Amino acid sequence: MNPPLLARCEENKLLSQFSTIGIGGPARYFLVANDTDTLAQAIRSAYQEKIPYIVLGKGSNTLFDDRGFAGLVILNKILFCEEDDDLIHVGAGYSFSLLGTQMARKEKSGLEFASGIPGSVGGAVYMNAGANGSETSQVLVDVSYVTEEGEILSIPREKIEFSYRYSSFQEKKGAIAAATFRLIESSSARKRQFEILDYRTRTQPYGDKSAGCIFRNPEANSAGALIDRCGLKGMKIGGAEVSTLHGNFIINKEGATAADVLALAEEVKAQVFAATGVTLEMEVRYQPYA
Repeated sequence: MNPPLLARCEENKLLSQFSTIGIGGPARYFLVANDTDTLAQAIRSAYQEKIPYIVLGKGSNTLFDDRGFAGLVILNKILFCEEDDDLIHVGAGYSFSLLGTQMARKEKSGLEFASGIPGSVGGAVYMNAGANGSETSQVLVDVSYVTEEGEILSIPREKIEFSYRYSSFQEKKGAIAAATFRLIESSSARKRQFEILDYRTRTQPYGDKSAGCIFRNPEANSAGALIDRCGLKGMKIGGAEVSTLHGNFIINKEGATAADVLALAEEVKAQVFAATGVTLEMEVRYQPYA
C-alpha cells in the first residue's frame, strides 16, 4: 500500500464496534472512505500491494472472526442523497432504512420495505435486500462501481444479475460506490411504510444485537417458522441465543463470540434437517481472519 494511504489508516481497530451483532476482533488496517475517489484509491492500493480488503457499510449481515481481519477494512461513508424528479441518486454508505423512511415521507413509493432494514444502500444492492414482497432490484436504475484497478464504472440495472438475496456483485472484486433508484408518486407510501415498520418492530428483535436474519428462507418456506416448529427458540451456546421473538435471528445475548454464533447456527441447521429434511443456508456472511 502506498505510504500516503497507509499513513491515513488506523491500526488494530476493533470491528465489533462496526458490526450490528457487536462481534469481531481488530482489523490490521482501517480506513474511512467519505467519497468515491478515496474508495477507489484504497481498493486500487490494496489490490496492487496484494493486501486483502473488505468494504463495510452499516455492519449488518456480517459476522467478523474473533481474531479480527488481517487486512484492510474500508468503512464506506459515502453519504450523499440527491433527488431529480423520480430518480434518487444515493451514496452506498447511506442508511437504507433512513432512505426508505425519507422517501415515504415525500410520498415517493418503491422503497417503503427498506424501513427498518439495518443496512446500507450498498449492502442492500449487493444482497438484493427485500421484504414484504419487494426487492431492491425492482426499483434500481444503475450502480456506480469501483473495480479493483480503481476504475469507476456506471453499470445499468439490465447488466446486473439478481435473484433472491443475490446480485452478481457477489462474484466481483471491488465495491459499490452509489446507486440510482426510480420511485413513483404515491399518497399511500407513508402509511405503508408505517405498517411495515410497525410489523417489524413487533415481530423481530430490534432491541437485541444481531446480524439480521441468520438463514435464507428455503423455497416455499420460512426459516423462522421451521426453527420455531422445531422448538429451538431460546437455544443457547455460549453468549449466543436463538431469539425467543423470531427464530431466524441469533442474538449476542451475553458477550457472544463468533465461534458461539457459528456453533449455534450449525446446531440449528442440524436439528432442523433432522426434523424436517430441509437444509438451511446461511444468509449472514462470515468473514474469516484472513
